[in-house]
Amino acid sequence: MPREPYYVQSLERGLAVIRAFDAEHRELTLSDVARSCGLTRAAARRFLLTLTDLGYVRTDGRLFSLAPRVLELGYAFLSSLSLPEVAEPHLERLVQQVHESSSLSVLDGDDVVYVARVPTSRIMRVAINVGTRFPAYATSMGRVLLAALPAGELDAYLDRAKLEPLTDRTIASPSALRAEIARVRAQGHSIVDQELEEGLRSLAAPIRDRNGTAAGAINVSVHAARATVDDIRERLLPPLLAAAAAIEADLRIGSRGAPAGR
Repeated sequence: MPREPYYVQSLERGLAVIRAFDAEHRELTLSDVARSCGLTRAAARRFLLTLTDLGYVRTDGRLFSLAPRVLELGYAFLSSLSLPEVAEPHLERLVQQVHESSSLSVLDGDDVVYVARVPTSRIMRVAINVGTRFPAYATSMGRVLLAALPAGELDAYLDRAKLEPLTDRTIASPSALRAEIARVRAQGHSIVDQELEEGLRSLAAPIRDRNGTAAGAINVSVHAARATVDDIRERLLPPLLAAAAAIEADLRIGSRGAPAGR
């Protein structure tokens, strides 16, 4: 099959040399690399020595292996990922572990907006998709994000927000909501028991970026018939916090920049 005019075969071959190394082939000779990549020994030698000069490969004169600087290629990818892309694999693992739906949201004005979701079964009357909005005051993710606001911004929110009793359990008074947000801030997570919709309980924790700013929040939501509040705290809180910590770790990797060279 003919190559496109822009195709740079030497780049393809250089990447093939890097990919020749893996968990089963941590160290390779010049002949090993040539054979694996379908190159002549002379071509393999040029690629290996160039990669050595650039710091991506190291050698003792006979055996070649990847150097730590090759991680720059992965760091470049991680640093380009958005929050939903970083979080989604962790949400998937969390759902596999707890067998309940999980979502990621951000605060947009007075609402939370869903930016990633891994569902199991539908437990709300309203279908939840990426882009769905709910009032922050009545959701677990909204409360952990409100708890992360500076005092002045929280005051402004409480002054303007229209707090409606969505169910007979909804906290709909500014003073009571302020007290609940203070409790959420102190404990680092929020549990909302049937305040957004009857029969729905949810648990959320913030996702903080490298600067400690709450970039978003993740939750686990369950039907009230399947889990009491105590069940949620005992069974779901530890894996939720672990998932949040894992997302934060990946965000720090992505924002840190590439590691130093040789």
